[in-house]
Amino acid sequence: MKQILMIEVSPRGRDSASRAVADTLAARLVDLYPSAKLVRRDIATECLPHLDGTTLRAISTKDPDEAARLQEAVRLSDTLTDELLASDLLVIATPMWNFGIPSALKAWIDLVIRPGRTFQYAEGGVFGLAKHKRAILVLASGGVFTDGPWQSWDYVEPYLRQILGFIGVTDVQTVRAQGMNIPALAPDAVSKAQDAVAELVL
Repeated sequence: MKQILMIEVSPRGRDSASRAVADTLAARLVDLYPSAKLVRRDIATECLPHLDGTTLRAISTKDPDEAARLQEAVRLSDTLTDELLASDLLVIATPMWNFGIPSALKAWIDLVIRPGRTFQYAEGGVFGLAKHKRAILVLASGGVFTDGPWQSWDYVEPYLRQILGFIGVTDVQTVRAQGMNIPALAPDAVSKAQDAVAELVL
């Protein structure tokens, strides 16, 4: 294990359940892989830009002259994509907002899901270029979405697994701190998720 990339999304700081669990996971990873570089990218404070027309054109053009002209527009995307591709393990720690992911995480995804870099079009369809990597999803939610009446409302884990699979990352584990807004579950939600970190196959 040479590099671990941890994407942290919640703007709640010390009050964030996903960050608390991510801290526990980070500590375990450092113990297991002391020589690995741990990159913790806080996209809640970085305020990544959403794709605009210029950046979209820059990351999708096949014209080398246009690519050179638009080099500055694609610099951040290159940095984030290189960071992802250099990592053996990707950790995404995010809350659920309105049954989906925060727009900051979507901005990061849009900047790293790139034709020719993380996926490739082919005659048979599309194949991922970020294979041989693993991922761990650390998810926090106010309700319970692993079973029961709200299960079908979960657009976080299915989407993240789909987009990771699209770029070739299919070995994905999930840890959840759920029921944060349910009085009977909230007091133990984070500690149970932290206990689950010890059971991950790392």
